[in-house]
Amino acid sequence: MKSVKEVKRGVKEVKRGVKEVKEVKEVSPLSPALSPSKGGEGAAILVGFVPSPFLLRGRVREGVLTSFTSFTSFTPLLIAGALLAVAGCTVGPDYVRPQMEAPADYKEATGWKVAQPQDAIVRGKWWEMYGDFELNALAAQVQIANLSVAQAQAAFQQARAVAQAARAAYFPTLSVGASVTRTHSSENLGRLSPIGTFTDYLLPVDLSWELDLWGRVRRNVESQQANAQASAADYENIQLSAQAELAQDYFLLRAADSQKQLLDASAEAFDKSLQLTKNRYAGGVASRADVAQAETQLRTTQAQAIDVTVQRAQLEHAIAILIGKAPSQFSLPPVGLTALPPPVPTGVPSALLERRPDVAAAERRVAAANAQIGVTMAAYYPTVTLGASTGFESNELSKWLQFPSRFWSVGPSISETVFDGGLRQAQTAQARAIYDQNVAFYRQTVLTGFREVEDNIAALRILEQEAQVQAEAVKAARESVALTTNQYKAGIVSYLNVVIAQAAALNNERTAVDIQDRRLTASVLLIKALGGGWDASLLPDANALSRTSDAGPAASDKRALAGAK
Repeated sequence: MKSVKEVKRGVKEVKRGVKEVKEVKEVSPLSPALSPSKGGEGAAILVGFVPSPFLLRGRVREGVLTSFTSFTSFTPLLIAGALLAVAGCTVGPDYVRPQMEAPADYKEATGWKVAQPQDAIVRGKWWEMYGDFELNALAAQVQIANLSVAQAQAAFQQARAVAQAARAAYFPTLSVGASVTRTHSSENLGRLSPIGTFTDYLLPVDLSWELDLWGRVRRNVESQQANAQASAADYENIQLSAQAELAQDYFLLRAADSQKQLLDASAEAFDKSLQLTKNRYAGGVASRADVAQAETQLRTTQAQAIDVTVQRAQLEHAIAILIGKAPSQFSLPPVGLTALPPPVPTGVPSALLERRPDVAAAERRVAAANAQIGVTMAAYYPTVTLGASTGFESNELSKWLQFPSRFWSVGPSISETVFDGGLRQAQTAQARAIYDQNVAFYRQTVLTGFREVEDNIAALRILEQEAQVQAEAVKAARESVALTTNQYKAGIVSYLNVVIAQAAALNNERTAVDIQDRRLTASVLLIKALGGGWDASLLPDANALSRTSDAGPAASDKRALAGAK
């Protein structure tokens, strides 16, 4: 039980605390918010200026209320804060997509037969257009096992988490903690500080909420969401690039198989010619030079057949990496190249802006840079924060969590930077420069897309004509070999004529295989240049980015494939 002196001392402290609060209120309409320190009863420190009608402060120590104001102002404070947060303006320029003039049609498409109008764009699994089951199986593994695609998906998850972190600034921050402090106060601090040693048991709950009056948080959320959408487009672009690279490597490998089959067949035919020449030499009909020429041609062709296997092995290893396997764990049986380039619908150039993921990624980064200008401009305006604190505090453990030990305080604060040495101006100039850089990169990406489409349309059109002429050359070369061989057997021409005709026929057949592979490669690159059936409408929106349960950009692939079916 406390002594009579201690009770009288507590009453005096209460009276002095109430008097100090009243005096502060009468000094100015902007009253300092008093926050009793944890070092003693009745002590107060200046924590900020708030309007007097909203000054809320209360504290109980040792079961006695030492300072207080009316709690009736709590409701107007919250209402005013909510209205300010809702009615706040958004500084900075609103986003407008950079203008990009698109031609009415592709120049190189003139005179080239394209797909029918109902096939306006490539849809779904574009690699199935080639009708190769082995290619279909390999391309399906790229999305699942390719490590570059996995990195891109993880990068999207990171960008989406950053966007969600930015969105968290919309809401107040609530924290809770507990502390036990043993304190001995100086005896020379005056009567406002307790004398002696005591223990302070504190259990505070603090709330802080920065009002987004100028749109800094909104612009930052807008920027980070645009960055996340750009990351999703990067994922789609990397996946499309990996699938296109796989198709190119696969057709190159099949072309190498065809070259090997062609060289092996030619070597077998040259071996028979060598035996014929040896027999004629033994009969005295042919010269030793004819035998040497026949043997030279045979060995050269055999060496070329061996050399082709080097490229084939490297292509097989590259395909293994693209599907996420070690080269030692993957192999493809040799099969000749039989696929032909399918008709590829090109659409109109203006549609390319919505169909290429790299263009979409560049455009979204322009939007993100534009929003960052607003973030830097918001720094010119004051920061308004609502703060609240409550909890229990006592000098005795037995009274720590009792109702009289509670305390609370509520009040807004405002701060403004009056001098920063030009920092905000420099940051705004930097944000505008980054925006201009992204606009230029976006336009460059669009122009590059137009060029890639034109390049591959021209390649397909010209190579188609070349393939027709080359087929005639192969037919004529084979006929020349047959005629020259018969003339040699009849003794009309030397074996050198046969060697020349056979070499010409072999070169023409190898050229025909090379043209077929180049046509297939050009068709793959055209599909890639057109976006591979992707569309910007598949980018995740703000609602999708705010959900943590979404599987990521891979979900858009499933929607696209489902729509194609």
